[in-house]
Amino acid sequence: MDLNPYIDQLREDLTSAAAAGDDQTRQTAAVLSGAIEPAARLAIMNALSDLAAEVTTNLDGQVVDLRLDGRDVRVVVSGSSPPPPASDEEAEPPPPPPPSGDNGDISRITLRLVEEIKSQAEQAASAQGVSLNTFVSQAVQGALQGRGRGGPWDRPRRGRPGHGHGGHGHGHSHGGHGRGGRGGPWDGPGFGGWPGGEGGGSRVRGWVQG
Repeated sequence: MDLNPYIDQLREDLTSAAAAGDDQTRQTAAVLSGAIEPAARLAIMNALSDLAAEVTTNLDGQVVDLRLDGRDVRVVVSGSSPPPPASDEEAEPPPPPPPSGDNGDISRITLRLVEEIKSQAEQAASAQGVSLNTFVSQAVQGALQGRGRGGPWDRPRRGRPGHGHGGHGHGHSHGGHGRGGRGGPWDGPGFGGWPGGEGGGSRVRGWVQG
């Protein structure tokens, strides 16, 4: 970086300011303009050095230095550069697109969950940076989209021997004993056999679009 243009500008400004005075003032300004170069050059270098230090504090792993090169200065950047952004393979998959009926009316529902499932759902929603209502709504939308692929909720349920045909009304309360030992998505722990689950739990109120 060439500092001469800045020093020459300072000399011209000093001479112009002294031009309004008498001969003695102009002579004094001429003497000062010849002696001001070392001090002006040092002041400019100090200002640039402070700027380099401030820039360094805002960089990640890199250092900005100011070095003398004869009567000029050079800016040198050293250190390792920040790591490149994660590739597409390492990046998290994008959220599933909303279903075609996303622009419908909004309805309010009440969902009953046991406290443990509710706490896990809140943690998962917080990790994704969304509210619990949005997290549950997206889960419902994803389940509805999965119906076209033959999800477990599309399969007929057949209870185990002694649970679904015993004449004691146990077929509904043991929905988890369906085909292959798995029931629908609302028959797992925390849903209490939706919509009429049993046991202590929490209610999650939210809005869904439909």
